[in-house]
Amino acid sequence: MSKHHDRYAYRPIIDRPDYDWPDGRRLAIYLGVNYEVFDFGGGLGAELAPSQTQPDVMNYAWRDYGNRVGAWRLFDLFDRLQLRTTALLNSAVLDRCPGLAEACRDRGDEIAAHGGSNAQAQGKLSHHAERTLIADVTARLTALGAAPTGWLGPWISESDHTPDLLAAEGYRYVLDWAHDDQPTRLATSDGPLLSIPYSQEINDIPSIIQRHQEADTFAAMIRAAVEQLLSECDRRPLVLGIALHPYIMGQAHRVPPLAKVLTELRAADDPRIWWTTAGDIAAHVAATGVAV
Repeated sequence: MSKHHDRYAYRPIIDRPDYDWPDGRRLAIYLGVNYEVFDFGGGLGAELAPSQTQPDVMNYAWRDYGNRVGAWRLFDLFDRLQLRTTALLNSAVLDRCPGLAEACRDRGDEIAAHGGSNAQAQGKLSHHAERTLIADVTARLTALGAAPTGWLGPWISESDHTPDLLAAEGYRYVLDWAHDDQPTRLATSDGPLLSIPYSQEINDIPSIIQRHQEADTFAAMIRAAVEQLLSECDRRPLVLGIALHPYIMGQAHRVPPLAKVLTELRAADDPRIWWTTAGDIAAHVAATGVAV
């Protein structure tokens, strides 16, 4: 028999308790914005084009554009639409991009942890090194004003022990497991940990970098996903996480299609939609005890 992770049991979405989001809403939508730093001359990183030599100036600078320019362009869009987001922060952003994490905090975004940097996948670390990393990231982001309650691993990388270590450190939720459209409970050695849906489909890296699509297609994917989920939400509460990276969607030619679809959705003011954060979703689920 194949190995099973033993973190959650199979339960189809049609066979679960019904419940509402706050104010009777049925579809929770949040924007998860990834603020990331990378190593110069090595380490992991998405590529605009294959690297020929190290230092890989082209790809490093392309990624760095997101923190220097793209993030601020997206802030303008989110401010215009009065959208509070979940800021998924590498703790190294505090050193490498002074003022960026503080800008997320000051505009009222939820501060969630996204590892130390995106130059390394934490799943390769030893148990001790991973525990130390999680504690260090937590302490650094807590200095912004509040302890983060959610974690997204760089490159969605986990070891066999990651959920246990996160629960032991006091985390309420993790975004690594894109296995459902509802919050679910993960079993850990230190009590339950919520898995909040984070899309690997409505996500600009797989869409634009891996599949070579463009912003108009990505915006159409957002529109289609919301349409489909709204057609289902009378039967069950649902979550849509929209994953963005400022070095991708913060490019000048990509912001207009993103702005158009988000403006349309906001202007529709559909009473079924709860515009929220991953942390507020987790807090609601924890308070009501509704997750399976």
